[in-house]
Amino acid sequence: MSTAASRPLSSGTGHAGPLVVMGVSGCGKTSVGKMLASGLGYRFIEGDSRHPAANVEKMQSGIPLCDDDRWPWLETLGTELAEDESTVISCSALKRSYRDLLRKKAGQPMTFVFLQGDRMLLAARMAARKHEYMPLSLLDSQLATLELPTAEPDVVTVDINQSLESIVSMAMTLLAARQRRSN
Repeated sequence: MSTAASRPLSSGTGHAGPLVVMGVSGCGKTSVGKMLASGLGYRFIEGDSRHPAANVEKMQSGIPLCDDDRWPWLETLGTELAEDESTVISCSALKRSYRDLLRKKAGQPMTFVFLQGDRMLLAARMAARKHEYMPLSLLDSQLATLELPTAEPDVVTVDINQSLESIVSMAMTLLAARQRRSN
């Protein structure tokens, strides 16, 4: 990533606060999250790594998670957000109630980076990768669960139909603009 892409936040007067890179499987949460964290000098947490074993087993079997499966996982992620404001977490955060829990647990202003793409692109990306426990068969359940964050002021949306570098650059630009508006 170019240094110009990271300059708006890293040399600004304020701090971006914790970030959650969100979206359905295949949108690039991990790749984008790692690059954002690197550009900001933040730590990166792969949200999937915090799933309890029972959740992983369900997903490996092609069984979608329900709210009762997700709440403890989201609580754990929210605690991580509260511990260090210089954190980027990848997390699907599919429902408004999930995002509200993360906001509450973080206990500080934060931002969601919503990676948005159409089903065809998402399915193609999932088919081209090997994921430990997220089979392509679960994409439709995630899309059905997704509540678009369109009216949420702490969300920036980036279209994923572009290169990884362009996605990260756009996210950094939108985050810097949001930060300037809040200062």
